[in-house]
Parts: sequence; structure tokens; C-alpha cells
Amino acid sequence: MSNKKVWLITGAGRGMGVDFAKAALAAGHAVVASGRDSDRVSKALGQSNNLLAVTLDVTSRADAQAAVRAAVDRFDRIDVLVNNAASFYAGYFEELTPEQFDRQLAASLIGPMNVARAVLPVMRKQRSGHIISISSSAGLSGFEFCTAYAASKFGLEGWMESLHAEVAQFGITTTIVNPGFFRTELLTEQSTNFAEPSIEDYDERRTKQIEFWKAQNGQQSGDPAKLARALIIIASQQPPPRRFIAGADAIATAEQKVADLKAQIDAERGLSTSLAFD
Repeated sequence: MSNKKVWLITGAGRGMGVDFAKAALAAGHAVVASGRDSDRVSKALGQSNNLLAVTLDVTSRADAQAAVRAAVDRFDRIDVLVNNAASFYAGYFEELTPEQFDRQLAASLIGPMNVARAVLPVMRKQRSGHIISISSSAGLSGFEFCTAYAASKFGLEGWMESLHAEVAQFGITTTIVNPGFFRTELLTEQSTNFAEPSIEDYDERRTKQIEFWKAQNGQQSGDPAKLARALIIIASQQPPPRRFIAGADAIATAEQKVADLKAQIDAERGLSTSLAFD
């Protein structure tokens, strides 16, 4: 088998997914680039014999199955799945509606599951494959105003870590990617959905939070093109890392989380270790 691989990338019509697809194509790989609007995907990526643009709303199991069939029909296999498509519902838990919470989980947690469920039979048959899921710093540590988003990313990580143990026997590897702040379209008005203000107690802090998130748009320090090239490197490693902390700010978040966990363990070690049957 040559070094050329077939990549299936979700959310490749705009934002970071476009960078991922361009980097894979530049590295000589074949790419199945998917998005809710395949025409938009084609316009973003242009034409190439190594490119197939397909329609895929990750919340649709039927779309996922159809995209995988199209990928196999065109390229015979799928070597790398990048679960990139996501959304961002920002707001205080009490002000987010149940419907908004459901939509967050549908796009950012159930969506990757839908696509992986469609891809895994192909990878098992091949006895090879690599599933990369884009998480976040919010998958490592919860943040104020991010209850829905963090819940989806924490769920994604638990699923991925457990999936790793299940599919390793088939030669399938997994990688969780935890980006910090990257200059993508996630914080644009098209991608970020804010909860409607409804509880006066949150007014002062809500105003500051909305100002912060809107100010971050276009000012994030991370370069998506560099992250895309890093993914190409990761996907070529044998074995690939089970986790990649992406960006200096993400590393700082991870190191603080480790320190906090260690402090909490040590603070109650005596009580915790006293709980066994006598």
C-alpha cells in the first residue's frame, strides 16, 4: 500500500475543515470533503481528481451512510476520518433552552457518532483506519458560559477513549485533538448561537461574557493552516498519538487541569482511601 490515504472530513465547507481538506490534498491524499452544502464545499476547495465533495449533515444517519457509500464507490476505502463538524451554543445553562442543548449535542456529539458508525464497518473490513475527532480545550475543562459546548466535548472524549479500546483489535487507531483558540469561523454569527437573556441574576456577567466571545472572533492566536499540517503529520505516525493538545493556550489549560486534579486528589486522599470494606 502506498502512502496515499483516503480522508473523509466533515464540516469541510468552511472554517477549519477547509484547511484540513486543503492540507490533505496538498500532501497527495484523496479527500472526501463533506458539508451540508456540497456546492459550497466544491467552491471552497476547487476541482481535483483526488477530491470528492459530498452532502453530509452529521445529524442525519442516512446522510452519513450515503457519504460513506460515495467515498467507497469512488476511492474503494477510507483510511482517515476527521470528525470536524460542530456548532457552538453559548450561554448560561439556565438560559439555554432544552432545544438548544439538544442541537448542540446533536451536532457535536451524536453527529461524530453517526459518521463513525457508518465508517467503522469499512475500516474493520480493511483491518486499518484512523479516527480523528476534533474536541476543544472545553473538552478538558469546563468554562463559564460554555455548559452546552463543554458537555458535548466532554461526551465526545469519553466516547472516543472508550472506542479506542474497542477498535484497536481491528488495527483501527483513534486521536482526540484539543485545539485552543484558533482563528476559525466558530465564533462568527453564522456559527455561534447565544442563549436569549431571560434571568436578571445573570445580566452583569452575561454582558461581559458576550463582549468577550464577540471580541475573540478574528483575534484568536492559533493558525488553522498550521493545525491542518500538524494533522497530516499525526496521521502519518505509527502509531498516531491518542491525544494531541493543539496550541500553547490549550497546553496551559491541560496543565492547569492536571494540577487541579492532583490538588483535589491530595486534599481528600485520606477520606478517599478509607472507603473500602473493613
